[in-house]
Amino acid sequence: MTAALPSLALALLCLLQAGAQVPVQLNLDTEKFAGVWHVTAIASNCSIFLKMKDGMKSSMAIISFMPEGDLALKLVWPLMDKCQKFELLFQQSGQAGHYMGAREKRDLRVMETDYSHYAVLHEAHHSEAEPSTVLQLLTREQDVSPQLLQKFMQLIPTMGLTEDMLAILPKSGE
Repeated sequence: MTAALPSLALALLCLLQAGAQVPVQLNLDTEKFAGVWHVTAIASNCSIFLKMKDGMKSSMAIISFMPEGDLALKLVWPLMDKCQKFELLFQQSGQAGHYMGAREKRDLRVMETDYSHYAVLHEAHHSEAEPSTVLQLLTREQDVSPQLLQKFMQLIPTMGLTEDMLAILPKSGE
């Protein structure tokens, strides 16, 4: 079991590092958007994610905004016997809802949100070795409605991904 930990950590990093023109939530209200979200579904063409997706569970994402408008993202992923934490900083791009990775060539966009129930994030990693795309469904509660999941699944092909790249993450209970 513990031999899977390094691979799972790599899969999570792949998700964190993932373009076509991607729509962005108009007039993103950062105060309403900030807070705790649950990562309930992910679709990605990242090879490491694809190998590990069946063993992943729902995680928590804590989003906050710096005074200058940069987005700080803390992710807590449940693993076998502990939680793995990642902290990332995305710089404001000049367009509300669009952020750039502070260190790597990453592009994060808040595609859509209603602030109180769901958000859809698109992340592109512009790596020479393996460029990848990640589409994430975030929800305020761990449960996701069938209608919301269906809406998310309809977005997958529009981002150049396929349904076999989808992981609907079970509740972690942690």
